[in-house]
Amino acid sequence: MEYRELGRTGLKVSEISFGTWAIGGSWGQTDEGESLRALAKAIDEGVNFFDTADVYGDGRSERLLAKATKGMEDKIHVATKFCRAGDIHDPQTYSYEKVNAWCEASLRRLERETIDLYQIHCPPLAILQDGSVFDVLDRLQREGKIRAYGVSVESVEEGLLCLERPGVQALQIIFNIFRQKPIERLLPEAARTKTGLLVRLPLASGLLTGKFKAGSAFEADDHRNFNRDGQQFNVGETFAGLPFEKGVELSQELAWIARERGGSMTHAALRWILDFPEITCAIPGFKNVRQVEDNLASLGVPSFSEAERARLREFYAAQVHEHIRGSY
Repeated sequence: MEYRELGRTGLKVSEISFGTWAIGGSWGQTDEGESLRALAKAIDEGVNFFDTADVYGDGRSERLLAKATKGMEDKIHVATKFCRAGDIHDPQTYSYEKVNAWCEASLRRLERETIDLYQIHCPPLAILQDGSVFDVLDRLQREGKIRAYGVSVESVEEGLLCLERPGVQALQIIFNIFRQKPIERLLPEAARTKTGLLVRLPLASGLLTGKFKAGSAFEADDHRNFNRDGQQFNVGETFAGLPFEKGVELSQELAWIARERGGSMTHAALRWILDFPEITCAIPGFKNVRQVEDNLASLGVPSFSEAERARLREFYAAQVHEHIRGSY
């Protein structure tokens, strides 16, 4: 396992870390025992950073992380998020009283004294432009409840705005072969400001595993069913904003990326992300031990050549970009 600096926090985190949305809920059925075994496997393999949120399973994923990391709080770092339990458009949602209450509730579920990275969970642009929430986070940091703070954003515009705030030490972004827009401006600016970049949806909700077909179906409680066209939240969070059938078609055209990488599109897609030095870590989701092992295997495959990277840039510009929906 290789480790990278998380912005200016002083933390070094595993370049493959894991997100816990899937084991919390909204990705179909989960099994607590298997979730805990998967978390234990990741930790055994050197993973020292996990991303979660208070709304993942109404706190379920935070409680699972508490069980999995008991006694290892100084070695295993946790990022969580807030605001989605309230009205994200109401400025009062971001008041000290509200945010402090959510922070303390997360601390209780995580069974920790301090949250390593506390993130605003995809707030509207207007909230970021107002900026009052950053004063609240500065106060929580002074009080010792959070070690550092960041923002999970939907768009490059939001990310660039956050980078103007000196207290923001990390951004969580959607970035993958289907979502390459951050390369032009956001990645260089994050490097300049020494801001960590956490990559969610690195596999585009599974499209970049190459395992789906046009007729693939998902369980009723899986967001890939109920949010396929943005019915519940930003459509960019599901299949990276691509219409599912178009995403399947495009993924089939990417089969070549696996040829030099053990035949696995998953490994290749994660390797492509990690080839960018500006990225701190990718945070794929998982529901079982096998998926943890498969994601970690990407660390052992070859990097992309410049010719391959150029081919993927051209593919994105010519065939993908026009089909992306949602904030971008």
